Amino acid sequence: MLIIGIDPGISGSICFFEDGKIIDLVEMPSMAEGKKNKKQVNAAQIYNEINKRIKNLEKKNIKVVIEQVSAMPGQGVTSMFNFGQSFGVLKGVCSAMQLSMYLVRPAKWKKYFNLINSEKDASRTKAIQIFPYISAQLSRKKDANKADAILIASFFYETYQSEE
Repeated sequence: MLIIGIDPGISGSICFFEDGKIIDLVEMPSMAEGKKNKKQVNAAQIYNEINKRIKNLEKKNIKVVIEQVSAMPGQGVTSMFNFGQSFGVLKGVCSAMQLSMYLVRPAKWKKYFNLINSEKDASRTKAIQIFPYISAQLSRKKDANKADAILIASFFYETYQSEE
């Protein structure tokens, strides 16, 4: 079973995870939007990134796990709208591809890895501890979003019970 763990948002990541191993890890595809050069997720490229990795697989063997995000206190209206838009784009792309989708709240996967009330960077440390072979791709502080995608996929892999 291929699990695609997704940390949504403009600086999020997508992790391709199979049999307890990280197969691939990509930063969220984005593109410039409007005159101010703000970024938005690139739905077409998200489709391409997923499609090229699942071409020869049966759809029933693919599970997409997206972090179920919601508004956070102190976050601006515009950034919350953009964040929600990214979440919606991801759900739309996966629906159009007819892939099974599962939403997991941050508190659920973070509790599983004992990351509740920890620094953002703690997920990076945890991912490196569990998957030391990926440490080169998690060397920068801004790679915490990649670590989140990895841990979301790993959480699903370890806790998911087959429906068949």
